[in-house]
Amino acid sequence: MIESGGAAVRSLARALADRDADPVLLFVEGTAGLGKSHLLHGLAALPEAAEAARVWWRCGGDGGPWAREEPWREPALLLVDDVHRADEDELRRLRRVLEALGPGCAAAVAHRPEELRVPGLPLGAPAMAHPYRLTVLTERLAPWDEERVRRAAGEVLGDDASTDEAARALYERTGGVPRAVVDLLALLRERRPAFAGTAAEVAAAGVPARSAELVLSRTCALAPAHRPLVWAAAVLDAPAARDTLIAVAGLGTAPGNEALLRALECAALTEAAEGRYGFAVPVVAEAVRETVPGPVRQDLHRRAAAALSRSQPVAWAAVAGHHRAAGEDRKWLRAVEKAAESAAASGRYQQAITLLEGTLATPGLPPWARARLAPLLARNAVTGLRSDQTVEVLAQIVRDADLPPAVRGELRLDLGLMLCNQMGRFTDGWQVLEVAADELREVRSPLAARAMAALVMPYWPGASLDVHRRWLAKAVAAADDSGDEAMRTAVLANHVGLAMSGADPDAWELVARLPVQSTDPASARQAARGLCNAADSAVWLGFYGRVDGLLAEGRELAARSGAPYTEHSASGTRLLHAWWTGRWAGLARRCEEFVAATADMPFIASDAYVVRGLLALAQGDWGEARSWLSQRGTFGTENLPVPLGATAAGAVVRLLLARQEVAAAADRARAAWAVVADKGVWPWAAELAPWAVEALARAGDTAGAHTMVREFARGLGDGCAPAARAALTWSRAVLAEAEAPAEERPGALSAAADAYREAAAAFAELPRPYSRALAAEGAARCVLAADTLTAKGAEDGAAGGDRAAEPVASAVAELESCAQVFADLGAVWDATRARALLRTRQPARRGRPPGRPSHTDQLSPREAEVAQLASSGLTNREIAATLHLSPRTVEQHIAGAMRKTGALSRRDLAHRLEPDGPS
Repeated sequence: MIESGGAAVRSLARALADRDADPVLLFVEGTAGLGKSHLLHGLAALPEAAEAARVWWRCGGDGGPWAREEPWREPALLLVDDVHRADEDELRRLRRVLEALGPGCAAAVAHRPEELRVPGLPLGAPAMAHPYRLTVLTERLAPWDEERVRRAAGEVLGDDASTDEAARALYERTGGVPRAVVDLLALLRERRPAFAGTAAEVAAAGVPARSAELVLSRTCALAPAHRPLVWAAAVLDAPAARDTLIAVAGLGTAPGNEALLRALECAALTEAAEGRYGFAVPVVAEAVRETVPGPVRQDLHRRAAAALSRSQPVAWAAVAGHHRAAGEDRKWLRAVEKAAESAAASGRYQQAITLLEGTLATPGLPPWARARLAPLLARNAVTGLRSDQTVEVLAQIVRDADLPPAVRGELRLDLGLMLCNQMGRFTDGWQVLEVAADELREVRSPLAARAMAALVMPYWPGASLDVHRRWLAKAVAAADDSGDEAMRTAVLANHVGLAMSGADPDAWELVARLPVQSTDPASARQAARGLCNAADSAVWLGFYGRVDGLLAEGRELAARSGAPYTEHSASGTRLLHAWWTGRWAGLARRCEEFVAATADMPFIASDAYVVRGLLALAQGDWGEARSWLSQRGTFGTENLPVPLGATAAGAVVRLLLARQEVAAAADRARAAWAVVADKGVWPWAAELAPWAVEALARAGDTAGAHTMVREFARGLGDGCAPAARAALTWSRAVLAEAEAPAEERPGALSAAADAYREAAAAFAELPRPYSRALAAEGAARCVLAADTLTAKGAEDGAAGGDRAAEPVASAVAELESCAQVFADLGAVWDATRARALLRTRQPARRGRPPGRPSHTDQLSPREAEVAQLASSGLTNREIAATLHLSPRTVEQHIAGAMRKTGALSRRDLAHRLEPDGPS
């Protein structure tokens, strides 16, 4: 009976546990390094083997136990290692011992199948005469999978260094062979704590000594005429077909077949997949290559390049590497060009970028090669997702005096686009683009229109709207002169962005002109960019109903035409859209995932940073909010696109106001307002204006606040910008609330409430539930404040002290609705603030006995509010400002909440609060 898998070990354990059980013979089979000896030691440590006599027999050494004619009467576990090393005499003695196993006994025999004297027969020939009652099992060991390699890396290097990239590289270089994994991890451990978990570091670690010795000894065991086949496998450095190996080795068919058979017999090579041969531990190829004499190795690489060039599809990157190793520099550079073109055609832009960056960084590269490869690098970097090194490489190349002017202009164009779009270095990028436009115009290149079109986009800080419009006129003329449809589409895409940013009512007609059905990939990529530009502008303007359709069409077209940068920018737009339309479920996680996915290019994820900061502010986690809004220090916030920078600034101003840092809030508001005013795209002031007006008014600068409102209104003019118009009404309400004269305050507050209601209604139409609730809260606040002043006037005997119950009841109901909206969204801070205001107006519940309610075991409503804010990181002073309490009262509520919940710290309160506790 033969079994396999983990069941074999369990059967052996059962045999040892029962003195009357049939004896068990377990063959442990596995290639070198899979852990056979480790498994034998594990069997020896089984609890069932505690009472058994454990007998070790290592073959090829000093021999084993004597041959027994009679079976063992006592329980025994025979552990035989390295049976592939046994000679004929030792195998005969071992067969006799195994044939004599009695009841309650077991044996485990470990071997390497690739080194057996007779393939398939661990105990040699003739086969052993199995006793009738002997159960024969097989445990076949296999390499670790990638997940098991990742766990091993975590155990050795720590979880912080056990990255997915490192685990994948470890798995690929070791083939999952446990011994090789452990040895390679030992090499990497010596690099801690410098090891950062990159594939390059894993590759630089070298070859584990045991793995190298094994493959080199097996190669040496081959006849000299057969070794070139193993050398060929090392040069190819990947499993290859028989004919390819033979061709690279330079052997004929018959000698090549013979060499392959001998290499497989001695396990120098293995059949990695059907019909493909290589090393069981791939990293050892490096050790074998180092033993090959230089001239021989160059010949092997030359034949490898020729063999791979004949395969389909051609692996041009590998061909390029072989040409270079063979010293064939011109063929190397041509193959690099083909490899990059092939990678780009299939959307593998980063692969193309990495190859071209490394090539262009090679010292002494001929000018003709730079002229051909540098534009290819630039095009891939602009279309895909560039690395910082690309910018440095291009910056060096454009200074090369030997470059043709047209090539230099094209490179400068792509460098400028990367600086602006992918690195946020707008000032540097703008200057580079201006020079590129002049250079390309002088050589009458169609790309001049593309450079001018880039200067049309208004998102960057600095140039005014009028400057962008002048560049638009030049770009349109240049594109028409070029006759290039892709250039016309590029200009049209940026015209869409400019027109929509300025709330031009004709902008939607421009969107309709985008050639979304174009079969030209270049035109399709530009059309996709135009659609995504339109979607982004629609978000800022408040046309939320159109955003999903534009993004879906734009992303699909970008994916189909190969424009990953456009796809990524669209992802940021989706996050902004979700924020404003109240789709907050899972939004924080999505932001963090986007940031993590673009960690080496943080500017691309700037939308995600801001949205995550806005969420943290609404949730009351103010420390996190400031960190995210400042882009976590990845780059200066002054480099943010103007609308995003204004949004982040508005949130920071609101945060400073909440912390009662009014002077700092006013300074921040003035600085951010100046950026928007210089740009002149006034719809982008929408997310800044209400908070900036409040900051200036509370700081006593009502004149400055009035100026902001006037500039905002004048700048919007008749433009179609519903979000900005709602924000303008909101700003007027804030100003009316802040500056009402004391003697006219009840009436002025009522007027402010009307303005807040008008803003709330406008936000409801968009829809923007969070903004609507904030504006509605402002209206209720004004009504309740006016009623309080009226009541005080009546008490003091002042005229005009009549109070109306209906507006107050309506305001209370509206405030309750706002608190619920905030709670549903997850805006903890806002919900708590609204409920605190409600508590000043809500009557005592019916049926409650007179006096203060008792909350001996449960949190009181006020304690729950204070605890929730405290657990999110607010200080006592900040909580007091939110809830209109004294810091001393806040301190008492926190102490009570911690006592009742058993919390050990303020942060611990977050885990102790009941989900359905008091609200």
